[in-house]
Amino acid sequence: MKTLFFKNGIAAAAVVAAITGAFATSSQNASKSFAPRVGFTLNAQGECNMAVACDDNPSLFICRVGTSGPIAYGKNPQGQCVESLWRPQ
Repeated sequence: MKTLFFKNGIAAAAVVAAITGAFATSSQNASKSFAPRVGFTLNAQGECNMAVACDDNPSLFICRVGTSGPIAYGKNPQGQCVESLWRPQ
């Protein structure tokens, strides 16, 4: 009798843990807001110059001018182009 109760209790606890984990993960993803961002390429002097449409939602492809041009970076609060941006979906 104790063994049967123990087996059923473990199974029920595993189901509860799985459901709780699923809801916790989806709520974390929903709280992050991603938006289109303007990226900039760096010129020979290291200054941000040419604006490019980018996104701050991580994807497989980094933001570039065209598909294989220079990489575009987002500006940090100090105005330096150092933030990674991604190609818009």
